Amino acid sequence: MSYAALNTDRIGSTAETVASRASCRSVDQAILGYVAQHGTAPTTIRQIQPWVQGDIAAYRIVKGRAAGPGC
Repeated sequence: MSYAALNTDRIGSTAETVASRASCRSVDQAILGYVAQHGTAPTTIRQIQPWVQGDIAAYRIVKGRAAGPGC
C-alpha cells in the first residue's frame, strides 16, 4: 500500500465532523431524559439541546421520537 494514497488530513477531518454530530440513539435518550424531568415529551429539538452533546440540527421530533439521520 502506498502511503501517498492515504490522505490522513481528509480522514481526520471527516472523523471530527462525524464525531461532532449526535446519533439518533443519543437524541432518543435525550428525549427520554426530558420526559423523565418534565413529565411530558418535548415538541421541538431545541428543548433537548442541553441534553445532547453534538449537532442535532438534522433531527426533529415526531410523535415523541427522534427522526433524522440513522433513525
